[in-house]
Amino acid sequence: VQLVESGGGLVQAGGSLRLSCTASVRTFSSSRYPMGWFRQVLGKEREFVAAISKSGSVTYYADSVKGRFTISRDNAKNTVYLQMNGLKPEDTAVYYCAADESFTVSTTPIDYDYWGQGTQVTVSS
Repeated sequence: VQLVESGGGLVQAGGSLRLSCTASVRTFSSSRYPMGWFRQVLGKEREFVAAISKSGSVTYYADSVKGRFTISRDNAKNTVYLQMNGLKPEDTAVYYCAADESFTVSTTPIDYDYWGQGTQVTVSS
């Protein structure tokens, strides 16, 4: 099972992007799992960005993105989104979505079982 991210690109500071994450296998229902978004800059550790519960009723955000990013999900479409507003150059990274089989919402990468290949987000100043 692989998750597939899309929506990355190049944007100027202050701009917006919306990332999407879907499963590559139709039988994989992401609605069964808490989902998370993480990001990584070359040479640095992967860091937590946002996470959402199965139902979407519970969300967590890193302090660095709180108030600017919004995680949401549409279980009917088997898709998780990350709306990113007010982008800053320090948001530049490869963004990954992930699914956690443990059914609890986690902010730790090691807790996640399925990962996408990542999508590049570049914010120019």
